Amino acid sequence: MIVSAVAFAILLGIPFIANMRTQTHSTDGRRLIVVTPHVQQIQDEFARAFGRWHEREFGEPIFIDYRIPGGTSEIRRQLVAEFRARLGDGRYTLNPAGNGYKVGMEPGTMGVDLMFGGGSYDHGTLASGITATLQTPDGNPVEMRVSMAAPAGFEQAELDEIFGENRIGTQYLYDPQQRWIGTALSSFGIISNNDVLKRLGVPQPASFQDLTDPRLIGWIALADPRQSGSITTTFDSILGRFGWNKGWKILREMSGNARYFTSSSTKPPADVSAGDAALGLAIDFYGRGQAQTVAEAGDPDRVSYIDPAGEVYIDSDPITILRGGPDPELSRRFLRFVLSEEGQAVWQFSATSRKAGAGNPPGPDGEPMGPVRSELRRMPIRRSMYSKYFEYFKDPVVPFEIASDVENPGWRTGVQMMMGAFGIDSADHCRRAWAAIVDASTDPSFPPGVLAEMRARFHMFPETPLPRGDGTVDLVAFSEATYREIRDMWRDPVVEGRLRIAYTSFFIDRYKEVVLMGHLREIAAMRGGAIEDADSHGAIGAGTDGS
Repeated sequence: MIVSAVAFAILLGIPFIANMRTQTHSTDGRRLIVVTPHVQQIQDEFARAFGRWHEREFGEPIFIDYRIPGGTSEIRRQLVAEFRARLGDGRYTLNPAGNGYKVGMEPGTMGVDLMFGGGSYDHGTLASGITATLQTPDGNPVEMRVSMAAPAGFEQAELDEIFGENRIGTQYLYDPQQRWIGTALSSFGIISNNDVLKRLGVPQPASFQDLTDPRLIGWIALADPRQSGSITTTFDSILGRFGWNKGWKILREMSGNARYFTSSSTKPPADVSAGDAALGLAIDFYGRGQAQTVAEAGDPDRVSYIDPAGEVYIDSDPITILRGGPDPELSRRFLRFVLSEEGQAVWQFSATSRKAGAGNPPGPDGEPMGPVRSELRRMPIRRSMYSKYFEYFKDPVVPFEIASDVENPGWRTGVQMMMGAFGIDSADHCRRAWAAIVDASTDPSFPPGVLAEMRARFHMFPETPLPRGDGTVDLVAFSEATYREIRDMWRDPVVEGRLRIAYTSFFIDRYKEVVLMGHLREIAAMRGGAIEDADSHGAIGAGTDGS
């Protein structure tokens, strides 16, 4: 059984090797192997800047060997598979430490030095590691949690100088145990095509709630939270900021306005820029970069990007040094460089090859700091950058001032399950139901009681059957109070799959009822009678509006 598990873990790791696209920037010197979801421009600029810095500081050429097997979630899954395989191969040491054991791995046990980029959630998963059964020196099995991360090794005084308080909004800037260290700040805000908004008669947005404006039906570009960890975090933060009832209402109506839900986080800003969508949610640097591209093409006012102040979730974009990586010393040097003022300037200054970048402040080598060719439009994490160099920023934004101060509620799994069922897998029905509500609400003669019932059914949640120890089954409302109990049921993949289908069917039935009720007046007129209020709530159990 152990052999089969190890073989399966190795098999899972094969795509990590076979599908890795490798990019190097030199053929000489030491090699740093970096796995990253970062775009090509970020890879190029940091490889160039770190190579120059390392040769200056240590008199030794290096090159970065980037591995790009997919997005953040895919990278995490493949790293976990490789780590399991290495533990299964017995490539570790286990020595007594206090009341337990300490796991060691020789350099080169893992094939990658560090992970560069992605959100703190995925890096936190690497830090918490995996549960494995290991062999003690005397041959006894012991089950323990093994972190995949190697501590960065900073003195606390160094961290205090770089970060100050270890907070932005309610989030850490770095893991207190130094298993991941933030290197930049990322937000998920709103990109808008101002020409399209003007044609629709819709003002520029200032809040996520503005994406529920009924005039925007079919004009909102969204990413699928089941495919994007960043958008899941954003939707979770909307629930936290606005509360359970209002937050879900916003997400449902936003889904009713959605043109599509895409698996690619780069598609919404591109489509907004092209005028195929009026508004979209976008990672800050995608949104700002798209706005810059349009402006440089001679149309500076057509596309804009905002982070809704006080609502936006701002997260660290970390580096995790992997336990057992080939060159831990070079990994720590890379991390120190990225956190230096010289490294932080690469994120946000104008490109030095451009006229605007020629006046960038000089670095230790006397040359202007910043990227050479590509402006990355990312926000530095080092606080001194804002006090010393703010005038050189491409984007005059202080993320520490606009971050939401409301803790994310931790309803990510609920977002993926429920939004998948009510907004994505039932997308056409959701849009039609929302359009029926919008049409009815603009008709002064439409019966208000029927309209209220249409809204109630549109926002309704299914109840979930929960087995009890005595063999009975309770129908439980999906609410803030019952969320974790219901979520725990989804941990069983068979139950999760069955409920996903049932939930989707429930929402489709409710949406069909809403559309039918929108036509009740015409039906009544054809029959020569009054409007009748049907009361069918469908399968799974009675509906609940979540309140």
